[in-house]
Amino acid sequence: QVLLVESGGGLVQPGGSLTLSCAASGSIARSFSAYTMAWYRQGPGKQRELVAAIISDGRTNYADSVKDRFTISRENAKNTVYLQMNSLKPEDTAVYYCNADGSDWGAYYWGQGTQVTVSS
Repeated sequence: QVLLVESGGGLVQPGGSLTLSCAASGSIARSFSAYTMAWYRQGPGKQRELVAAIISDGRTNYADSVKDRFTISRENAKNTVYLQMNSLKPEDTAVYYCNADGSDWGAYYWGQGTQVTVSS
Protein backbone atom coordinates (compact mmCIF):
# COMPACT_ATOMS: atom_id res chain seq x y z
CA GLN A 1 0.00 0.00 0.00
CA VAL A 2 1.18 3.51 -0.84
CA LEU A 3 0.12 6.60 1.03
CA LEU A 4 0.76 10.21 0.06
CA VAL A 5 -0.29 12.49 2.89
CA GLU A 6 -0.46 16.23 2.27
CA SER A 7 -0.37 18.82 5.02
CA GLY A 8 0.11 22.55 5.46
CA GLY A 9 -2.99 23.88 3.77
CA GLY A 10 -5.22 26.52 5.31
CA LEU A 11 -6.55 30.04 5.06
CA VAL A 12 -4.12 32.83 4.21
CA GLN A 13 -4.49 36.47 3.24
CA PRO A 14 -3.50 37.68 -0.22
CA GLY A 15 0.24 38.24 -0.34
CA GLY A 16 0.86 35.65 2.32
CA SER A 17 2.81 32.40 2.26
CA LEU A 18 2.21 28.73 2.94
CA THR A 19 4.34 25.62 2.70
CA LEU A 20 2.71 22.35 1.74
CA SER A 21 4.28 19.00 2.56
CA CYS A 22 3.62 15.56 1.10
CA ALA A 23 4.95 12.57 2.98
CA ALA A 24 5.11 9.25 1.16
CA SER A 25 4.94 5.90 2.89
CA GLY A 26 4.52 2.26 2.00
CA SER A 27 6.18 0.50 -0.89
CA ILE A 28 7.04 3.81 -2.61
CA ALA A 29 9.53 4.54 0.15
CA ARG A 30 12.03 2.03 -1.22
CA SER A 31 12.38 3.95 -4.48
CA PHE A 32 11.03 7.41 -3.68
CA SER A 33 14.03 9.17 -5.18
CA ALA A 34 13.27 7.67 -8.59
CA TYR A 35 9.75 9.09 -8.78
CA THR A 36 8.78 12.33 -10.42
CA MET A 37 6.89 14.18 -7.71
CA ALA A 38 4.40 16.89 -8.50
CA TRP A 39 1.77 19.18 -7.08
CA TYR A 40 -1.54 19.64 -8.88
CA ARG A 41 -4.47 21.82 -7.91
CA GLN A 42 -8.16 21.98 -8.65
CA GLY A 43 -9.98 25.23 -8.07
CA PRO A 44 -13.75 25.63 -7.77
CA GLY A 45 -15.38 24.75 -11.07
CA LYS A 46 -12.02 24.13 -12.73
CA GLN A 47 -10.12 21.15 -14.03
CA ARG A 48 -7.16 19.76 -12.15
CA GLU A 49 -3.94 21.39 -13.35
CA LEU A 50 -0.24 20.85 -12.87
CA VAL A 51 1.36 23.40 -10.56
CA ALA A 52 4.94 22.17 -10.25
CA ALA A 53 6.99 19.02 -10.72
CA ILE A 54 10.43 17.81 -9.68
CA ILE A 55 12.11 14.87 -11.32
CA SER A 56 14.64 12.48 -9.85
CA ASP A 57 17.68 14.58 -10.79
CA GLY A 58 16.21 17.67 -9.16
CA ARG A 59 15.11 19.52 -12.26
CA THR A 60 11.86 21.39 -11.83
CA ASN A 61 8.97 22.57 -13.95
CA TYR A 62 6.32 25.17 -13.09
CA ALA A 63 3.03 26.39 -14.45
CA ASP A 64 3.39 29.91 -15.83
CA SER A 65 0.87 31.18 -13.29
CA VAL A 66 3.09 30.28 -10.33
CA LYS A 67 6.60 30.87 -11.69
CA ASP A 68 8.71 33.09 -9.43
CA ARG A 69 6.18 32.65 -6.60
CA PHE A 70 6.18 28.91 -5.85
CA THR A 71 9.12 26.58 -5.24
CA ILE A 72 8.98 22.80 -5.29
CA SER A 73 11.64 20.77 -3.49
CA ARG A 74 12.16 17.25 -2.25
CA GLU A 75 13.93 15.58 0.64
CA ASN A 76 14.47 11.99 -0.41
CA ALA A 77 15.82 10.92 2.96
CA LYS A 78 12.41 11.80 4.42
CA ASN A 79 10.36 10.65 1.41
CA THR A 80 8.84 14.11 1.35
CA VAL A 81 8.13 16.77 -1.26
CA TYR A 82 7.38 20.40 -0.46
CA LEU A 83 5.69 23.32 -2.14
CA GLN A 84 6.68 26.75 -0.85
CA MET A 85 4.04 29.25 -1.94
CA ASN A 86 4.71 32.97 -1.69
CA SER A 87 2.79 36.06 -2.78
CA LEU A 88 -0.43 34.08 -2.76
CA LYS A 89 -3.38 35.36 -4.75
CA PRO A 90 -7.10 34.62 -4.48
CA GLU A 91 -6.86 32.68 -7.74
CA ASP A 92 -4.49 30.25 -6.03
CA THR A 93 -7.44 29.02 -3.98
CA ALA A 94 -7.81 25.31 -4.68
CA VAL A 95 -7.42 21.82 -3.35
CA TYR A 96 -3.76 20.92 -3.80
CA TYR A 97 -2.88 17.32 -4.58
CA CYS A 98 0.42 15.50 -4.34
CA ASN A 99 1.29 13.12 -7.17
CA ALA A 100 3.95 10.45 -7.50
CA ASP A 101 4.68 9.42 -11.07
CA GLY A 102 6.52 6.17 -11.62
CA SER A 103 4.58 5.37 -14.79
CA ASP A 104 7.68 3.95 -16.44
CA TRP A 105 7.26 0.95 -14.13
CA GLY A 106 3.49 1.15 -13.79
CA ALA A 107 3.21 3.16 -10.60
CA TYR A 108 1.11 6.32 -10.23
CA TYR A 109 -0.29 7.65 -6.98
CA TRP A 110 -2.35 10.56 -5.65
CA GLY A 111 -2.74 12.05 -2.23
CA GLN A 112 -6.09 12.98 -0.75
CA GLY A 113 -5.58 16.72 -1.18
CA THR A 114 -5.28 19.73 1.10
CA GLN A 115 -7.35 22.90 0.85
CA VAL A 116 -5.66 26.25 0.32
CA THR A 117 -7.86 29.32 0.56
CA VAL A 118 -6.52 32.78 -0.18
CA SER A 119 -8.91 35.43 1.05
CA SER A 120 -9.02 38.61 3.08
